[in-house]
Amino acid sequence: MILTVILVLALGATATWWWMQPAPRRYITAVVKRGDVTRFVVTTGNVNPVVTVQVGTYVSGPIQAIYCDFNTKVKAGQLCAKIDPKPFQVALDQAVANLTSANAQLRKDESSLAYAKSSYERDKRLLKEGIVSQDTFDSDKSIYGQARAQIKLDQATILQRKAALEGAQVNLDYTNIISPVDGTVVSRNVDVGQTVAASFQTPTLFLIAQDLKKMQVDTNVSESDIGRIRVGQRATFTVDAYPHKTFEGKVTQIRKAPITVQNVVTYDAVISVANPDLLLFPGMTANVRIVTKEHKNVLMVPLQALQFMPNGIVSEVPTRGQQVWILRQEHPIAIPVTVTLKGQATAEIAGGAIKIGEH
Repeated sequence: MILTVILVLALGATATWWWMQPAPRRYITAVVKRGDVTRFVVTTGNVNPVVTVQVGTYVSGPIQAIYCDFNTKVKAGQLCAKIDPKPFQVALDQAVANLTSANAQLRKDESSLAYAKSSYERDKRLLKEGIVSQDTFDSDKSIYGQARAQIKLDQATILQRKAALEGAQVNLDYTNIISPVDGTVVSRNVDVGQTVAASFQTPTLFLIAQDLKKMQVDTNVSESDIGRIRVGQRATFTVDAYPHKTFEGKVTQIRKAPITVQNVVTYDAVISVANPDLLLFPGMTANVRIVTKEHKNVLMVPLQALQFMPNGIVSEVPTRGQQVWILRQEHPIAIPVTVTLKGQATAEIAGGAIKIGEH
């Protein structure tokens, strides 16, 4: 019995000792390799045509006909819609009649001027001979002066009537809504029979994109990231319509006008992109990456490797420096390095006795 108890206690002690032994250390490693380290700004934006023209109307009235619809390709000067021209034709006819009346009045007053001039010159001679009185001569002189003034008044009236006629003609011409540029209609905001009013603000009837093969992405860059954005930087983006396709563009403009929404300030960085296959539609949401710095074919390690510190092992590298732990003969060794560029997931390192392929 005593020997049995001693044996049981010995086995229990041995099992306890074995159970409390620490498990052997295992490390998750990554391979030191060469590659591209990229630092970029992630943002979102909308795809828009480079040039968009709003076609409105200068005059008011009901839409009589529409000749352009969504996706219609138009040429500069092409008729897109027509406003009922009848009221403006009536105004034009009235202006023509007024001008004709003014010309007739001028001819009548020119005849009166000729008679007044003849009477004035005749009485001027007769006055010297004492045949007519001074009062008669003064009356003829006054009538002659009034006739000359009436001619000038008629000429001014004719100019007014001509201006009114030209204005009526302009209003009549504006009943034809024409495209000012070559492009594609991306929006139509009116229907036949609808009355448009241009009293206070010109209504937009059509929205024409000048060239859908050249698009731009208007991105919202936060004020903390805008300082790293430069004109000419490369950018890539995806859209929900083609999640597996990456489009490439270039930053062409950084607009300094702030965009404030709920006290959050952003700035518009414009990215130009070619759209030869017309895959991109106006208004699409783009998930954008703007490359702010990039080093190609450099020695790199994961960012986690710069933050790793094994427990129970003292590093010989000063704490203020950067270090990478290399596993050599199953033992981690700290190697001092210089970090030249940090990307989103990797970092470029220089210096140190680190070889490609080490873990």
